[in-house]
Amino acid sequence: MSSEVFNPNPTIIATAQPNTRRKASHAQSLWLSDSEDSSFDSDDEPEPIDADEVFDLIRCISDPEHRSMTLEQLAVVSAPQVTVAPSRVQVEFTPTVPHCGMSTLIGLSIRVRLLRALPTRFKVDIHVKPGSHQSEHAVNKQLNDKERVAAALENPALVEVLETCLENAGRRGL
Repeated sequence: MSSEVFNPNPTIIATAQPNTRRKASHAQSLWLSDSEDSSFDSDDEPEPIDADEVFDLIRCISDPEHRSMTLEQLAVVSAPQVTVAPSRVQVEFTPTVPHCGMSTLIGLSIRVRLLRALPTRFKVDIHVKPGSHQSEHAVNKQLNDKERVAAALENPALVEVLETCLENAGRRGL
């Protein structure tokens, strides 16, 4: 990857606390007791997923240029930029500078994180916030083209950088 720094002095914001409403409802044992077996609903109805849960999945992805900072800390992603429909997740992200050369890599890391974490019933759309990048159309086209994404994920150097960005993505509430 290039050693060029696109934003040497990024603005860092204070991050919000993670959504804890699901933690309280699932604070019991991971195993069902005999008394709970009869109430288990086995109709295979998919569990609904909301925008807060999706945001929780991507908030701690490391920035490829500033590895000690998350996308949330750099205001690249925020909860209002995530939209969830019954079978579609849309994420809009905002590069830190209009000429950010890491925008495609940031979008790809968001896509990979969501594809790994969400059920396969969801179609994932990743877009740069309109007007926030000088090559917005080209970046959006790359991020939402299956063949281009697949080709990018065949590049070992690129996958190594992606894995570095995603190392801490499972940490929540940092």
